[in-house]
Parts: sequence; C-alpha cells; structure tokens
Amino acid sequence: MKDFNLKKWTVKVIVLMIGLTIAHLGCTLFIQSNLGNDPYNVLIQGLFRTIQGATGWSFLTHGRVHVVICFIIIVVLLIVDKSYIKIGTVLCMIFGGPIIDMFTVVLKGIVNENSSMVVRFIALALGCVILAYGMTIVIKSDCGTGPNDLVAVVISDKSKKNFGVIRIVVDITFVVIGFLLSGTVGIGTVVCAFLVGPVANVFMPINERIIGKIYEKV
Repeated sequence: MKDFNLKKWTVKVIVLMIGLTIAHLGCTLFIQSNLGNDPYNVLIQGLFRTIQGATGWSFLTHGRVHVVICFIIIVVLLIVDKSYIKIGTVLCMIFGGPIIDMFTVVLKGIVNENSSMVVRFIALALGCVILAYGMTIVIKSDCGTGPNDLVAVVISDKSKKNFGVIRIVVDITFVVIGFLLSGTVGIGTVVCAFLVGPVANVFMPINERIIGKIYEKV
C-alpha cells in the first residue's frame, strides 16, 4: 500500500472512463444499426437461449448470463495471472450497460432498424472504428480492461502475438460457439469480428504514446 499513488490512480480511472464511454458509443452505434450482435454477445445470447431452453428458468436474462460469464473469465484470469484484474475491470462491468442505455436514447432518432441501409452500414462501420479506438484507451489506461476484452489481451501478451490477429481469432471463436448455441449472427457480426482487432492495432501505439505523456506529468 505504501507505493499506492492516489493522484496517479485517479488519473488512470478518468482515462479508463473516457475510453469506456467512447468504446460504448461505438458499441451503441453498432447495436443501433441492427445488422447483428457483436461477437461476444453472440456467445452470450447463444448461452442464454441454450440454458433457458434446457432449464426454463424464468429468472434468467441475457444480462445475468453476461455477468456470470464475466465473473468466470475474471476467476480464470485470477488463476492465470492476477495482475490483469484491476479496478477498471470491475468498472467496465458496472458502467458498460448504463453507458449504452444513455447513448441508445441519444441515437435512436438518428439510426435504427427503419433507417436506410446506407445509414445503417455507416453506423456499423463507424461504430466498429469508435469501439476499437475507445477499447485501446481502456487497455492502455493500465487501470483494467473489460473481462471479454481481457481474453484477447492476455492471450496476445502470453503468446507474444499480434493483438489484432489474436482479437480476430477470439471474436471468431465467440461467433462460432455462440452460433452453434443458437446465437444470432448478422453481417454486422462478421464485420465486427474482422474489423475491430486490426483497427485497434492501428490505434494502440498512438494511444499508448498519448496516455504515456499524460502519466509522465502525474
């Protein structure tokens, strides 16, 4: 505890929340395009439908399955390398949903399932890019990353492989498992699976330099 720097951690949390907000703006644009779930939510949707169909549990919801899977990922990562689990991991779980709800209210009059296909495709592509940009801020905040994103981060770090490539592999894995479990896959799902990782690769070093300069002044 003697090495704990409150000022530095406050700045880290602020940087993370900025990145989290930007990422979920992109995620909301993606959702509003109504062209398919993002890869992770295809997995969650598939799990939800499979468990609900097998058990008939009325208390089960998509959101509750999401939280449970996030906790499972956190437990596994605590076993693999607990240094990856930080306060930001919890903040991502707590604030992600409310941020999406906030942006949904703002964007529903701009893009929705009734919009032209051109508008919806623009929302999809723009959403993926904004999501990737915000995600890299969260990762480089060094404050913690969302449990689902941490899967790609940890595999990339441990294997010393390119993050963009690993992200594609992880997203495709989510899609395949989710699809086999009755998750819904649309063209947006495919675009997201192949676009977010490479775009994040472009922004990662840029945000690392910017955030590094911010931290040097703290």
